[in-house]
Formats: sequence, C-alpha cells, structure tokens
Amino acid sequence: MILGYEEMENADIDEYEEGFAGYKRYVSTRVLFIALSFFFLLSVALFSIAVGPVYIPIYEVIATLLGNGAGNSPTIIWNIRIPQVLTGIVAGVGLAIAGASLQTILRNPLGSPFTLGISHAAAFGAAFAIIVLGAGTLQSSATGVITLNNPYIITLSAFMWSLVSTLVIFLLARYKGASPEVMILTGIALGSLFIAGLTALEYFADQVQLASIIFWSFGDIARATWRDLWIMVTVIIPASLYFILNGWNYNALDSGDEMAKSLGVNVERIRLHGLIIASLITALVTSFVGIIGFVGLVVPHIVRKLIGGDELFLMPSSCLIGGLLLLTADTAARTVIAPIILPVGILTSFLGAPLFIYLVLRGREYW
Repeated sequence: MILGYEEMENADIDEYEEGFAGYKRYVSTRVLFIALSFFFLLSVALFSIAVGPVYIPIYEVIATLLGNGAGNSPTIIWNIRIPQVLTGIVAGVGLAIAGASLQTILRNPLGSPFTLGISHAAAFGAAFAIIVLGAGTLQSSATGVITLNNPYIITLSAFMWSLVSTLVIFLLARYKGASPEVMILTGIALGSLFIAGLTALEYFADQVQLASIIFWSFGDIARATWRDLWIMVTVIIPASLYFILNGWNYNALDSGDEMAKSLGVNVERIRLHGLIIASLITALVTSFVGIIGFVGLVVPHIVRKLIGGDELFLMPSSCLIGGLLLLTADTAARTVIAPIILPVGILTSFLGAPLFIYLVLRGREYW
C-alpha cells in the first residue's frame, strides 16, 4: 500500500509527537529524581542537626532555625551542628562532582580523586604546609583539633601537589594513550609515593604534631569551622556550577574525541580545565577535613545506575547524592557506637572498597 503525501505527513507528525512525549517523560523522570534527592538531603540534614551526644528534638531544631530557640540548643546548633552538617554537604558535593568529571574526562569508570592519587597528593601538600611551612598550629586534645592559622597557604600547597598527580595522569592519557587500567595503576603508585612522603613528614614531627596529623588524615568533617566552611563554599559551588553548565560538552566527550571535535567542542581545553578544577576541589576538601575516600568513586556509579549517564542530569544529581551520602555517613559515624564518634573517612572507606573491587572484577563492560 502506497501512502499519499498527506498520510505520510500525518505519520511523520505522529512519530514526532510520540518521540517528543517520550523525551518529556525522560526529562521529567530525572527532574523528579533531582527533586527527591534534594528533599531527602534536607530531611537528613535536619535529622543530623538533631542527633549527637546531646539529642535535640526536631521541633526544637526547627524553632532554633527560625530564631525561637531556648536554653543551650541555639549554641549547640549554630556553633557545632550546623557547621558540621553544611561542611559534610559541601565536601560531599565537591568530591562527588570531582569524581564524576574525572570519570568522564579520562573515560575511566574507576576514576576518582582517591583512586587516582590526587587525594593523597593533596594530603601530602597540606601536611607539608602545616609541618614545614608552619601554616597551622596542631593541638593535642580530646578531639584532636587542628587549628589552621593560614588555610590559604595550606590549600595552595595541597593544590600544587595535587596538580603533580593530575599532570602525570593527564600526560599518560594525552600522549601515551594509556588504558583505564594503566591510569588506575599509576594513580595507586602515585598514592603510595605521596603516602611515603607523608610518613616521612610524620617521622620528623614531634609527638603532638604526629598525633594530630594522624587523626587529621582519617577524614573528619567535625573539625571544620564557619571560616573553613565559607572558604569551601566560595570555591566548590562555582566549580560545581562549571561542571553542571558544561554537561553538554561532557556528553560530547562520551561520544569520543572525534565526534566531540566535530560538534565544536575544544576537547583539550575542556579536559585540562576539568582536571585542574577537580584537583582544586580535592585539595580544598582534603586540606580542611582530611582524606575522605571513595565518595568520588561511589556516587557517580550510583547515579548512573539509577538515571543513566546523561551528563546534563548526572552532574547535578551527583552533587546532591554526594552531599547526601557523606552527610548520612557522618551521622552514622556519630551515632553507631555513641558516645564514641568515628571519623567519617572510616565509614566511606568501608563503603567504597567493596565497590572498587567489584568494578575491577567487572572491568570495562560496566562503563
């Protein structure tokens, strides 16, 4: 049967409308996921403010946030709980989007600041600034508090050393065409190298410095102050917006370099800028809260499993799920064996290590 012109035109219109309706469902499903993630993040944040060595009822937390708190609750909430909760969210956002961007930039499902050695390099740089450059005062106390007198020098040192690890990985990917497995093995080697450097610094430190720097390396968001939080917000939020706004470019990278170039994407510039910004985020988080492993590895894979790999939705979703995951882990660390408070880095490592092994066993088919 041969269709007339009018029938063919109607068929094309029906096909277009069906495709458009499918795309609307596709977008609305992912927007709903983002909205639900934001709702759960706010809910966990409210619960996290309430729990701790001193339990504060939810209604009292809400009253305090509205300016109607009474007793000691406002002091505990505003000086201790809220900075810790917000630091967990901001650090989780930064590590998650850094991991998501590195996995796309390097076309490596195992890529993250921790597995590529960037976190370890940043940790070495921060410890170098604290011990050698005298940029921080390390105090021995019941909570292992570290007072950073000059966080800018510490962050700069952490950033510069993290760039060393980033540069090696970038050169392998750019000029040697290294496989994902080779890049990960190189990251592990670099991580071991910087851990050795950190150990050497600890060897020459005095007892107070040694005890404090070991506790700092565990990864703990409770030590962050309002000043630290604002510094992190000033850098991490604009950096996250950069990755979110470049979602289309990262989608093009997923299609291969040649396809991305044919679409007008400056591949080398996008890769280089992404690596530098991811390194800056990692350095900033590490210099203030220590090494928190596997958040950047776990979160992007969780999001891909739930909503797919479209970078336009992957990037903002990774931000929300990263903040939610780290905040949930910190809340659990404060309550699982209360009154003892565990560093959150311990729980994230327990969570991330099995997934890392799983991804290694699955190989590249997972990507």
